[in-house]
Amino acid sequence: MGWVKDTVKSIQLRHTLTQIIQLGLIVTSALVIWKGLICITGSESPIVVVISGSMEPGFRRGDILFLHMSKDPIRAGDIVVYNLDGRDIPIVHRVIQVHERQDIDETYILTKGDNNPMDDRVMYNHGQKWLQQHHIMGRAVGFLPYVGYATIIMTDNPVLKYIIIGALGLLVLTMND
Repeated sequence: MGWVKDTVKSIQLRHTLTQIIQLGLIVTSALVIWKGLICITGSESPIVVVISGSMEPGFRRGDILFLHMSKDPIRAGDIVVYNLDGRDIPIVHRVIQVHERQDIDETYILTKGDNNPMDDRVMYNHGQKWLQQHHIMGRAVGFLPYVGYATIIMTDNPVLKYIIIGALGLLVLTMND
């Protein structure tokens, strides 16, 4: 009867390894999809979540924006996502002015949140009056309302994020075939 016990242990080990491999495949697939979106859109972050009310009523807190970085020049009226040097959180705002300097092939961009009373110069780094092309992560080309609100909740409550990730991992590992 010892062989039955060994067989059961072997089957359980094989089942556990299969579940771990499935979890790895899910994570790997998500990363491949993300990298594929980066290549297709030309944006380092092809999907972002609006985290403030500065663009209301057009975009609300929790909306997911889809970004694209085309070769077309940025124009006033475009909604862009930009990242300032030394800051972690990207900002979604509308371009209100564009100055192109042909002599040095540089474009200077000024932005403003639709719901803000002033332009973004107060948010730019000290002494910075304009954004340049390297600050722009992408142009908004579409959105899904409120779908990203879960991201905001998890950012506001980091413990909840780990509980959800742990629960999902446990679910994948304990699923029966």
